[in-house]
Amino acid sequence: MRKLYEKQLEELHGRIIQMGALCEVAIACAVKALLEGDAALRAKAIETEQEIDVAEREIEQLCVRLLLHQQPIASDLRHVTAAQRMIVDMERIGDQAQDIAEISEYMLGSPVKSDVHISEMARSASKMVTDAIEAFVRKDLALARSVVAYDDVVDERFEKIKEELVELLTLHREYAKDCLDLLMIAKYLERIGDHAENLAEWVLYYLTGSRGDGKA
Repeated sequence: MRKLYEKQLEELHGRIIQMGALCEVAIACAVKALLEGDAALRAKAIETEQEIDVAEREIEQLCVRLLLHQQPIASDLRHVTAAQRMIVDMERIGDQAQDIAEISEYMLGSPVKSDVHISEMARSASKMVTDAIEAFVRKDLALARSVVAYDDVVDERFEKIKEELVELLTLHREYAKDCLDLLMIAKYLERIGDHAENLAEWVLYYLTGSRGDGKA
């Protein structure tokens, strides 16, 4: 019975990694669709978000089976609980990548997207997701804590983009709609960073029993 349980835990671990990889693909495709105006990448981001939704449902079902049919010890229970929480954040990351992809369709040919540091912010948010999943894979406390700290960088870049957009609006009122669309995209990237921070905190919980700041 224990061998079966350990096999199911390994499956859970692998499925979390796969779902994290889908999130990385969705973000990359959405941002490239925005910057390059690529319809195929936009479609790929939306398609990947649907795969993320399916993965969330399947992992949740696996977690329920583990909890109902087995009697997990404390560390294993943390593993399953953390997985249940992580897939919620990853599903929302997928949603926000889809939102970025959908907005990108309305920004084809816009000069505004090259006038702000949106690509740098996208790289920072994507790095947080990648590092959070890597921390889970490697059971790396230091990396998980670095992801939590790095959210400040994403927040700073969001504030910088807001300042850039205000300046653009002051000089070019005709770009008002594009500026608003870019502000929404920047906000979605900021939220992706928040969800990545949550992922890292759940890795901390999985490894230590605490989310790192007194949260349980």
